[in-house]
Amino acid sequence: MGISAYFRLLNAGFVLAREGALGIVDIDAMPPALKGVIRLGRMVERRELRETGRVERLTRALNRLGPTYVKFGQTLATRPDIVGATVAADLSQLQDRMAPFDPGLVPGILNGALGDRAADLTEISPPIAAASIAQVHRAVLSDAHGRHRVAVKLLRPGVAERFHADIESQYAGARLLESLVPRLRRLRPVDIVKTLDRSARLELNLRLEAAAISEMSENIKDDRGFRIPRVYWDHGATNVLTTSWVDGIPVRDLAALDAAGVDRKELARNLLQSFLRHAMRDGYFHADLHPGNLFADPATSEIIAVDFGIMGRLGKRERRFLAEILYGFITRDYRRIAERHFEIGYVPAHQSVDEFTLALRAIGEPLHGRAASDIEMSRVLGQLFATTELFEMKTRPELILLQKSMVLVEGVSRMLDPALDIWTVSEPVVGDWVRRSAGPIGRLEELGEHLERGSVAIGRLPALIDKAESALDTWRSGTSVGERRFDRFAKVAGFWMLVVAFIALLWRLLSA
Repeated sequence: MGISAYFRLLNAGFVLAREGALGIVDIDAMPPALKGVIRLGRMVERRELRETGRVERLTRALNRLGPTYVKFGQTLATRPDIVGATVAADLSQLQDRMAPFDPGLVPGILNGALGDRAADLTEISPPIAAASIAQVHRAVLSDAHGRHRVAVKLLRPGVAERFHADIESQYAGARLLESLVPRLRRLRPVDIVKTLDRSARLELNLRLEAAAISEMSENIKDDRGFRIPRVYWDHGATNVLTTSWVDGIPVRDLAALDAAGVDRKELARNLLQSFLRHAMRDGYFHADLHPGNLFADPATSEIIAVDFGIMGRLGKRERRFLAEILYGFITRDYRRIAERHFEIGYVPAHQSVDEFTLALRAIGEPLHGRAASDIEMSRVLGQLFATTELFEMKTRPELILLQKSMVLVEGVSRMLDPALDIWTVSEPVVGDWVRRSAGPIGRLEELGEHLERGSVAIGRLPALIDKAESALDTWRSGTSVGERRFDRFAKVAGFWMLVVAFIALLWRLLSA
């Protein structure tokens, strides 16, 4: 990593501070280590910004800094409860209304990626949506099955190079943070950047996005309330994706939703419940559900999602943990939440379960029975941050995308329905999943998983014995008669020790 990465980081920090990014932070909710840094950074704000307090040019600054900064701005745009309504409205321009690249480049991109098949795409429109990574055009696809209205997504030329430069500077910042502020090492900033780095690298390959749409289509084929487009595989490449065209009203256009008679409460419920279903049932979820990627079907109040470049995946262990935690908050069983954190190792064992339970109650109780519009989320996030610091909790990189997605989904849901009661809406999905996983079917599935792991271990046992015999034979070839007798005894004893150890391991798996 060159010194240029640190210069880019310094420039980004200066630009953001000058355009008021630090002014939207609730400094009282920050840990002491960061309060001084924020106060120092605010000293370079533009004079007119300090005089008026209006953050007006942050969107342009993020756009100028690069695609990874734009992604951060997209997330903030869904949280007017944290950054303020004016700033959120300004940042919403980052979602799909950025300046497009030169339309004259489109034919060359399609010909280079698709070859002769590029001629199947006609009536290509000007860009109808442009974001930090790619832009979308409407077109007509003619194939053996007829004519189809399609959406053609094209990567921005040179975006990969810009992204790599961005991420290099963020690695530099994460390492610098770990070095200068040891207390923040538990947040594992380098691991967080690694997780986001891997996710964004996948986003730069549109073939992988096509595969993501295909997998999610199989997962949700029997669901209601959430739809996604289909993929045209023959007209895709690393930098080109062709999908069916979807008609819908952008969810951020509240006036259009109301004029069309869309039930916004049902829309919010569909979004939140669908996300939870995908995360817990399937372990595979759309991790970029900002308003620019969401539309509403006015006839059915279904959510229509697009842009599957960033996807999240959870293992069975993490899915069970998520469900248990949410269900604990829904039922106000804070002891249950605390115990699960200790069981999975998210809270160090030397901490007190009782004290952690009390801290969770202090966070959860004020949220129950209140509409989303009555909850000051910046304060809640501040409490959560303080709690993680108090109990020495480390950041879990495998949950980063999930946490980011939950922030997005909750922000969009509360935009659609300010009176949304998150716990009541979540209960049918979360409660069913917990009751199923804790019931006979869940126990049988868990037993099946243990048996499968046991059978794999049994299958490996002969190979392990063969390797041990081979190693012993090689060693024995250079030993005396007495040594060979001892070797035979050691070999037999070792074999039975291995068998006993394996049986003990298998018993533990089956009784877990």
